[in-house]
Amino acid sequence: MRILCVDVGTGTQDIFLYDARLDVENGFKLIVPSPTMIVHRRIKAATRRGEAILLTGVTMGGGPSHWAAEDHLRAGLRVYATPDAARSFNDDLDEVQAMGIQVIGEDEAGSLPASVLRIELKDFDFQAIARAFEGFGVSLNNLALLAIAVFDHGAAPPGYSDRKFRFEYLHRRVQEANRLSAFAYQAEHVPDIMTRMQAVARSAGVVDAPLMLMDTAPAAVLGATLDPRVQARRRALIANIGNFHTLAFRLGPEGIEGVFEHHTGLLDRPKMESLLTDFADGRLTNEFVFNDKGHGALVYAPTPYRFPADDFGVAVVGPRRGMMQGSRLRPYFAAPFGDMMLVGCFGMLAAAADLFPDMGEAIRTSLAPSPEEGTPPWEVA
Repeated sequence: MRILCVDVGTGTQDIFLYDARLDVENGFKLIVPSPTMIVHRRIKAATRRGEAILLTGVTMGGGPSHWAAEDHLRAGLRVYATPDAARSFNDDLDEVQAMGIQVIGEDEAGSLPASVLRIELKDFDFQAIARAFEGFGVSLNNLALLAIAVFDHGAAPPGYSDRKFRFEYLHRRVQEANRLSAFAYQAEHVPDIMTRMQAVARSAGVVDAPLMLMDTAPAAVLGATLDPRVQARRRALIANIGNFHTLAFRLGPEGIEGVFEHHTGLLDRPKMESLLTDFADGRLTNEFVFNDKGHGALVYAPTPYRFPADDFGVAVVGPRRGMMQGSRLRPYFAAPFGDMMLVGCFGMLAAAADLFPDMGEAIRTSLAPSPEEGTPPWEVA
């Protein structure tokens, strides 16, 4: 049984080919530029050449691609986009038009001059990944599952805060199913509001395998629970410090005890320490984080999380984890199976064991701790 896991971030896309016949450490992996970085580079090259561009395809992650499009417009060059591609920048197409991007229909796009550079937007490019593996003699035929993680704000109604909309979604999922794998879906069950996941599902339709979609941050936190030192803890506070977003969970015997999410660019180490301390004590409020231009915070368990005096205080993963180096909270930089970069992929595997029972036993056997490491209370059931 083989499962292709693709964790799509802002800087990189982290790819792991799980094979049940191999130890996890022997699985094949790729760490390559993220789709939005690839688009960013293509737009910047067009800007240098003075070319107009047409963005086609589906809704994908923004960030670098968004900034490059803005720079292109500031250079006095035209940016056209079909509606689905334009929603990569804002779900409200009037707002996209206000940026200066000309949103046009597919027919009009087809009639643009050949001198306009066509750039296809999508978060998942199976052909590119397959070619990379094939270059080393590895075929991606006969996959048992394709698992993809992206960060999805969800499509907020016009005029409604996307930060609030995103956090309300996180809260609902915890209320509906108090486990990290609740943030993963079989493709046919992805909520309509999760437009980025829906777009990935369309792009992944070329793959003849079942598809699972998951949110990147819960995937990373779930992956961190597979680290032996984290597994040994009855309760844990785990923070995923991403390039754009920081999401932390408190986990305990009853499952998820709390969650908060903020924008990494607004944080430094002292502020992160303050937020995590208040989160552990149960003092961090939803209103405070939202008014601080973050997403929100909720604590579900009344018992505070106490930082152990004789062990690490917080487990940390994510590309910006270096922010916590030397912190008074005694961070532990979790690296399950010796590889922090694949922590989201390992989390997706753990979630897949829950969502696809016929694969569960094999996956859990691969991910199982050694007997002396024990079993964490939040292990996927």
